[in-house]
Amino acid sequence: MVREAVMYIPTASIIVRTFAAENMEANKTTDDTLQVIDVTRQLTLKMIEMETVEINKLLDTHFTLTHITGYVQPKDEWLSEIESERMKYYSYNEVKTSVEIEGDRATFVGQNLLDARIWGTRNTWRLQQTMQLEKRNGKWIILKSVATTF
Repeated sequence: MVREAVMYIPTASIIVRTFAAENMEANKTTDDTLQVIDVTRQLTLKMIEMETVEINKLLDTHFTLTHITGYVQPKDEWLSEIESERMKYYSYNEVKTSVEIEGDRATFVGQNLLDARIWGTRNTWRLQQTMQLEKRNGKWIILKSVATTF
């Protein structure tokens, strides 16, 4: 069964649209959706704070980040780029998020205006991140992230 939750967060209010057969299942879906969004927000905040040890805890061992250029970057290389400030994240403004959950797998799509300096170029990037996550021992882990622009 595919359950979908769409969240629009341009203001302080959150609108959740959930498709589920029963209230209990709907509550689980809503809880999982909020947990996925929380993990992805934690990732972005830790990127800004340059807390690579904490970022590493949110990511799978084999995590990869695909950049808007198409370059697929391994986790350790990306974390090293953050530590050296070759990739420096300053702030973000969340535009839109959506989460689709199927069992212990989730797909998160987030659109942010991300102020960052990447390999020497600073810009406010209209960045869309599509992340694949897996729930392990009750905790959502980010498996991979693919960046595009919107």
